[in-house]
Parts: sequence; structure tokens; C-alpha cells
Amino acid sequence: MKKRGPIIAVSGIILVVISLSIAASAIPTNVTGPGDFFVSSLFEDMFDEISDEIQIMPDDSAHFSYTTYSSDVPILWGIQILDYQAGDELSITISNIFGDDYGTFIQDEPILFEVLQISQSDTLNLEIKNLGVNDVTIITMFSEDPENSEAFTNPDSPVMNMVVPLMVSGILLVLGIIVSIIGVIVILVDLKNNYDNKRNY
Repeated sequence: MKKRGPIIAVSGIILVVISLSIAASAIPTNVTGPGDFFVSSLFEDMFDEISDEIQIMPDDSAHFSYTTYSSDVPILWGIQILDYQAGDELSITISNIFGDDYGTFIQDEPILFEVLQISQSDTLNLEIKNLGVNDVTIITMFSEDPENSEAFTNPDSPVMNMVVPLMVSGILLVLGIIVSIIGVIVILVDLKNNYDNKRNY
């Protein structure tokens, strides 16, 4: 039997292992489980303001405000439920100090991010209501003009130090899977050819 198939398959597996190793090295060592996954900590350089943790009981609401200092820029805002459980749900209503409505958003996942386009400096008021049956602990995050934040423009920022290796890891993972599949196909083709040759003798 020819060895090319196993060699190709093993090469693909090695690429997958390397990609997983790169991904593991890119994740901070203090993240050991879902409960430790704080977006605000992993991407802290990206946000201009991160709130303190606050607990909201069922049917209760919490209020947050954020003042923008730029005009005609996108505002990235996000909410993370730190102790998320299935069935948790939040309603987020955003308005400004003049009573203008920026919309109501429903969050039923651990993390929600949205972008608002702000035409002038403004103060955004967030009313966050707990629609679920469990107490939830949340944090809010805000970033003005996130595309031009230092987190993305500085190649030595913690965000880039994590994102770039994860991108490389993803490419290697896909490549490794493809190479492994090709190797398996080559093995099957060689086995079939070997079987056909034996039948001809």
C-alpha cells in the first residue's frame, strides 16, 4: 500500500494540533471556564467605559448613562450577563436626555452588542429590565468610533495580540481539516486500486 495517503492525513492532523495550540496560547490564562469569560477584560482596551457589575432581580430595572464627546461617529455598546442561565432575558431601551428614542433591544443570550450612529455629542440613557425569572448580574460596555480605537490601530495592543493568533489558528485549522480529508480520500483510492490490482491477478 502506498504511504502518500497516511502521510497527507497525518500532516493534516499535525496542522490541526498546531492550530489548537496557537489558540490555547492566545487565550488569557485566567480564563478557565465560561464563568471567567469577561468580554470587558479580554478587550478592555477597546472600550471607553465599562460599568461596575450590577445585579437586577426579575421585573426590576437598572439604569446606565453614557455621554458621547464626538459627533457623527458610531457608538458600540454591549451588555454581558455574567451569570447567564437558559431563559434569562433583558429588555434594553435607549433614549437621550431630550427624550429621543433610539430603540428597544431584547437580549436572550449571554452577550449582546449593537452599534448606534450618533450625529452629535449626546448622553445616552439605558433602561435595562430583567424579563426573566432569575437574578442576573450584568456589565455594560461603551466605545466611541471603535474602528479607530487603539485596540485595533496599535499592533502591540492586547486585542491584536490575541486576535491575530486566533486568526492564524483558524486558518491552520481549516487547512488541517482539508488536508486530513484529502489524505483519507487518497487512502481510500489507494485501497481500491490495490484491491482491483489483486483481483486482476
